[in-house]
Amino acid sequence: MMNEPTSRVRVAVVFGGRSDEHSISCATAAGVLAAIDHDRFEVVPIGITRTGRWVVAADDPQRWAIAEGGAVPEVTVGESAAVAIPLGDSPRDLVVSTAGEVPVALGAVDVVLPLLHGPFGEDGTVQGLFELAGLPYVGSGVLASAAGMDKHYMKVVLAAAGLPVGPYEVITPRQWRVDRADALERVAGLGWPVFVKPARAGSSIGITRVEGPDGLEAAVEQAQRHDPKVIVEAAIAGRELECAVLEGHGDDPPRTTLPGEIVVTDTGHGFYDYEAKYFDADGVTLAWPASVPAEVASELRELAAATFDALGCEGLGRVDFFYTPAGELIVNEINTMPGFTPFSMYPMMWQRSGLAYPDLITELIELALERPTGLR
Repeated sequence: MMNEPTSRVRVAVVFGGRSDEHSISCATAAGVLAAIDHDRFEVVPIGITRTGRWVVAADDPQRWAIAEGGAVPEVTVGESAAVAIPLGDSPRDLVVSTAGEVPVALGAVDVVLPLLHGPFGEDGTVQGLFELAGLPYVGSGVLASAAGMDKHYMKVVLAAAGLPVGPYEVITPRQWRVDRADALERVAGLGWPVFVKPARAGSSIGITRVEGPDGLEAAVEQAQRHDPKVIVEAAIAGRELECAVLEGHGDDPPRTTLPGEIVVTDTGHGFYDYEAKYFDADGVTLAWPASVPAEVASELRELAAATFDALGCEGLGRVDFFYTPAGELIVNEINTMPGFTPFSMYPMMWQRSGLAYPDLITELIELALERPTGLR
C-alpha cells in the first residue's frame, strides 16, 4: 500500500456520502476522475458509504457513472479497505485498515477534492474534519458551507447584506409538533402556489409545488422525510437564471460567467425537479448566454459575486435567480458545491466561457492549495 515518491500533486477525491444525494455525488466523481489531468495530479479516490464508512474506491469513471436506463451507482462496504484521516496539522498520511491486518499508511495527500452533495458533505461537517486534519480542500469553509446548505440561514444572511430574496416561512420540527395550525396559517399568508422544501437538501429532492391549502400538510411531511426542518417559499413568476462564480486568485474579486437560463421543455416535470436534472437530458436545456438586456446581465453578475462574498464562499458557487416580468432580479439560492458532472450547469457555463472542464478542475485545486487551513 505504500506509495512511491511522486512529483505530482496528490489529490484525494472524496465522494458518495450519507445524504440522499449519494448517487449524484458518485456521478460527479465519474466525470472528475475521467477528466482530471493525470499528468499533473495523482488521484486517490475515496468513497463514503451511505452509512458513513470511508473506503478506498476504484479509480474507474465507468464504475461511478449513472448507467443507461437510470441505474445509479453506490459506494458499498465491499469496495476496499477502510480509510481514516488522522487529525492534527502533520503528517497528512491517510491510514487504511483491513479486517485482521495491521493498519498501514496510504500516504500523504496534498489536497482534498470533496465532491459531496447535501448533509454530511456540503454542509460544513466534512469541511470541519479537513480543518481539524490540516488538509487543504476545494470549496467553501465551514461557515459558508453550513449557511449555504441551510436555505433558511442563507436567506437571513443575504437579506442582512441587502441582497434581494423572496418571501418565505420556516417550519421547525418543534413548531410542527406544538402548533401546526400556526405553521399552516403562516404559510397561507405567502399566497398560492408555494414550494415546500427540505431546508438542508439539494438536487430538488423532497420538493413539492403546492397549489392550495389541501396539499400543504402532505408536502411538509414529504419534505420532513429528508430534513426535519422545512422551508416554504412563495412562488415567484419569472425566468430561472443561473450564474457560475469562481474565486479569484489572491486578493482578486470573484469571477463570474454570463447568466444562463434553465429551460424545462418537458412539461411533465412542472418545474426543474430531480428527474429533470439527472434523468431527462432531452427535457431540459441551458440557454447560454441567457437572452436578457446587457444591463440585466451585468447586474446579475454583480449580485452573484456579492452573494458569494456575503457568505464568505471560497472556490466555487452557483447562484440561482428569478428574473421577473417587472425586471427585478431575486436571489433564489447559492449552491456551494453545485452539480459538477461534465453536463452540469456550472461546468457548462465555464466551458462556454472558455474554461474547459479539465482546466476548471485544475483551477479549483490550485485555488485550494493557495489557501491556508484554519482561520483566514
